[in-house]
Amino acid sequence: MSAPPPTGLVDWRLPVRGEAAVDLAFRYRADGLQFDLGGPGRGPRLDGRRGAVERLRRTAAAAGVATLGVAANVLNDIGLTADAGTLAAARVRGVLRRLLDVGEELGAPLVFVPSFRAGAIDSERALLRTAEVLRPVAARAHARGLLLANENVLPALHAVRLAEEVGSPAFRLLLDTYNPVAAGLDVPGLVAVTHPWLAGQIHLKDGLTGTTATPLLGDGDGGVGATVDAVARHLRLTAVVLENDHRDGDGPRLRADLARARAFAGRAAHIQTEMEQPCPSY
Repeated sequence: MSAPPPTGLVDWRLPVRGEAAVDLAFRYRADGLQFDLGGPGRGPRLDGRRGAVERLRRTAAAAGVATLGVAANVLNDIGLTADAGTLAAARVRGVLRRLLDVGEELGAPLVFVPSFRAGAIDSERALLRTAEVLRPVAARAHARGLLLANENVLPALHAVRLAEEVGSPAFRLLLDTYNPVAAGLDVPGLVAVTHPWLAGQIHLKDGLTGTTATPLLGDGDGGVGATVDAVARHLRLTAVVLENDHRDGDGPRLRADLARARAFAGRAAHIQTEMEQPCPSY
């Protein structure tokens, strides 16, 4: 069977961040981590002190915990769609410069930006403005050997249009298994249309519609298995990353959720293996 993709965690859904998150990932035998860039209301900046990023890189390497990606979640508070020429737009540019710098210094293959809350893509103008902002960033990411991804809840054809408007081989769409469900989308159908632009890493998350509950993967109404199956049929996953909320520090629950994430990674590998088998001749 094909080797399962690595199973990772996101540090912004853990009770600790940065180097402490690396130690936690090591103890729970997670293969890798996605880190948040940090900022006001988002925890300490990864690059807040001289040498901090290099220390984090060395700590992760020594622990054998792969740096899977870096997120700029503070953009949910500022908004990628901020009008050109405003102070908010200048702040966005500064965050995006830092994101590329930190991603490159950490050796991350992927950096990504969200389009929720203040940056929600809820109109034609917002879609075009998002593409306008991300187009030069994708070009710079490409020059640095990075992939730049955007996470959103656009319907399939709108998501494809965003990718085409950015128009870069370094641009990807980052799939979350639950956010599109909460937005009323058919996620396997979304995957079927958008897979040429999907990042190889996906966020595994579950939920219960109409509540803030975060059930273990597979216990909610997110159809996580169906989404993993759909992704595995269309592209080879490079990582599955658990994004359920574990900030409460409940160790047994985190361990159980990681086990389920690993099982989904194995399920994806099994599908890939089946698809790679030659068709029988009669």
